[in-house]
Amino acid sequence: MSEEEKDDDFHLYKILLLGDCAVGKSCLLLRYCDDSFQEAHLTTIGLDFRLKNIYLENNRKIKIQIWDTAGEDRFRAITRNYYKGANGILLIFDVTNKNSFEHVRDWIQTIREESSEAITIYLVGNKIDIDDKRIISKEEGNKLADEFKMPYFETSAKKNLGVDDVFMSLIKEIDKLYKELHNEEIEDKNLNLSKKKKKRKKCC
Repeated sequence: MSEEEKDDDFHLYKILLLGDCAVGKSCLLLRYCDDSFQEAHLTTIGLDFRLKNIYLENNRKIKIQIWDTAGEDRFRAITRNYYKGANGILLIFDVTNKNSFEHVRDWIQTIREESSEAITIYLVGNKIDIDDKRIISKEEGNKLADEFKMPYFETSAKKNLGVDDVFMSLIKEIDKLYKELHNEEIEDKNLNLSKKKKKRKKCC
């Protein structure tokens, strides 16, 4: 970041990476933020996060705070505290692991209980590079995503397939919703000010 660019110039958005243990959340985070991949990766304990600055259309400056959450049950109580205030979620499963796919419904239920209704959720099928061990088809992923009215993406952190696409699509959607809400708030304020001015013009 140059000296002229301050943190105040960037719109801050918070993204959570959710899903079962070992579906590749940490690997996706490293690939997107550092363009790197580690074959052997330690299990995330509790939470980890990265910051990344990006630029959208018209040089719109966005700072992304990406939280990598532990998928193990013993850490769920800790990670649930971070659902509040999140703008978007990548809900990730492993296409070679049927259990991680079946647990998507449980994750969605938790998200509904702990986060705001305005949150944007994308379903992500990871590890598509392991084609010979694939169990969950793209059609199955799309069907589940359609059921919950969310976009579906497939990725490979190892081969860097679809990683930038899913993050950028989510960020753009979050920013679009933010701007729509922001404009509505401005319109409401202007409407209230206009009503107050009209009342003041009345004579007694």
